[in-house]
Amino acid sequence: MPGAGGAGGGADRVDLRDRRGYVVPVAAAGSQPHEASPLVRIRSLVPDLAPAERRVAEAVLADPVAAARSSITALAGAAATSETTVVRFCKAVGLRGYPELRIALAADAARAEVRDDRRLGADITPTDELAEVVGKVAFADARAVEQTARQLDVAVLGEVVDAVAAAGRVDIYGVGANALVAADLQQKLHRIGRVSFAWSDTHIMLTSAAVLSAGDVAIGLSHSGATADTVEALREARRHGATTVGLTSFPRAPIHEVSDLLLTTVAPETTFRSGATASRIAQLTVVDCLFVGVAQRHLDSARKALKATYDAVGDHRLSAAGDTAAPSHAPADTGPDPNPRRPHGR
Repeated sequence: MPGAGGAGGGADRVDLRDRRGYVVPVAAAGSQPHEASPLVRIRSLVPDLAPAERRVAEAVLADPVAAARSSITALAGAAATSETTVVRFCKAVGLRGYPELRIALAADAARAEVRDDRRLGADITPTDELAEVVGKVAFADARAVEQTARQLDVAVLGEVVDAVAAAGRVDIYGVGANALVAADLQQKLHRIGRVSFAWSDTHIMLTSAAVLSAGDVAIGLSHSGATADTVEALREARRHGATTVGLTSFPRAPIHEVSDLLLTTVAPETTFRSGATASRIAQLTVVDCLFVGVAQRHLDSARKALKATYDAVGDHRLSAAGDTAAPSHAPADTGPDPNPRRPHGR
């Protein structure tokens, strides 16, 4: 099975083990397209930190600028812990020590100031005008897409694309808001002729996973990475020889244990937007990248399938007047749909 993104490891990757024994993949130098914000990694690892280290993380996330300017003694005091714990926290999030944390936070703050995103990046408050709400929501969504793209491991994504492109069958599991993204991915893959199914019922997920075999792929979507239904379905699929793929915002979560390949997203939360809401935007970004990558592997057949599916619903499109069907002519045959989320016949 492919293993560069999961517990199997790979020649071009370095694996670290956290305190619970989970293998946490760290991309080799040069495999990431951009340097992600240190806050992104800290936020994703908070659930796995020890209580004292979690307090340090919360202090940093609450005011990154102040943390960048603070001495290690001051930060330890703000987190009601010791300087030794601060050092352990730095190492837990992949940094060599406190000086490197301060430099990373300062650089991130400088980038934020250049973009002038501190105001728009602030939390939504009950007194915000509707125009401010629109600006903050749009900014949060755009930031989720940008930060997800910056930290996405393209090497692992390529392995997932290869596995899906060669799969005899693809199962996609998701519960709650994750089910919406699972259905979106299934519809995309189905439109280019890939045999795929999206399941959200636990029993159906498990029975479907039980009939998978080597050469098939099972993809599990879970923002928290701890959704028992999804983790259990991936474990069952893996037991029967399928390649398993996890998509989560928390790389050390239990879903990692049952994923041969792991893709991560960034989903900033606000008072009125839960992680589930924010994660959907980030997950759709990864889903679109995966879909286009698979379509490229089967370009000729994907073009034909897209044209056929476009034509199939042509008579169900109303004209501008709303009383006659528009001609069912497909757009120029230039490759995969440039806007895969555009409604077809709806």
